[in-house]
Amino acid sequence: MAAKEIAVKRYVVKLSDGERERLDTLIHVGKHPARQLMKARILLKADASEGGEGWSDSRIARALNTSVATVSRTRQQLVEEGFEAVLTRKHSAASARPRIFDGAAEAKLIALACSKPPKGRARWTLRLLEEAVVELNIVDRVSDNTIGRTLKKTSSSRTCNGNGSSRQTPTPPS
Repeated sequence: MAAKEIAVKRYVVKLSDGERERLDTLIHVGKHPARQLMKARILLKADASEGGEGWSDSRIARALNTSVATVSRTRQQLVEEGFEAVLTRKHSAASARPRIFDGAAEAKLIALACSKPPKGRARWTLRLLEEAVVELNIVDRVSDNTIGRTLKKTSSSRTCNGNGSSRQTPTPPS
C-alpha cells in the first residue's frame, strides 16, 4: 500500500473556485445519489489547486472508506472527460432491454384479458393469454411471466378473482 502512496500522480485534479463551490453545495444541500456524493468528496480531497488539499489516492480511499481504484478512476475521468462527466452517470442504450409490450400492444393484451375466455374455460390463464397474444400477432413471442407483470400494473386485470393482495373485510354496520 505504501508503494501506491509514493507513486507519482498521473492525473492531477485542479478545480476552479466555481467547481469547488458547486461540489461543496452538492455535498451539503439536498439529496443526491451516494455515488455522486462520493465522487464529489473524492474530487474535493484530490484538488491540488491553491484552495485544495491535494491528498494522495490511498489517503482519500482510507478517509472515505472506498477503494484506491475508485479514487484513481475518478481522477482520470475528470482529466479526460471533464467536470460534468464525473458527476453524471452514463446510461448505455445497449444495457436496457427493449420493452416487449409498447402502449398499443399492452392495450390489446388488456382488451384480450377482459374479453370472454376461450370455449370450455372459466377464465383466462397467463398461459392461455401467452398463446393468444402470439397467435393474434400482437407480439412475436412472450412469456407468461411478462404477461403477468404487464397485467399486474393495471387494476382491471380479470385474470384473478380480486384486484388486491388480500380480501376486503366487510365493515360492520354502525
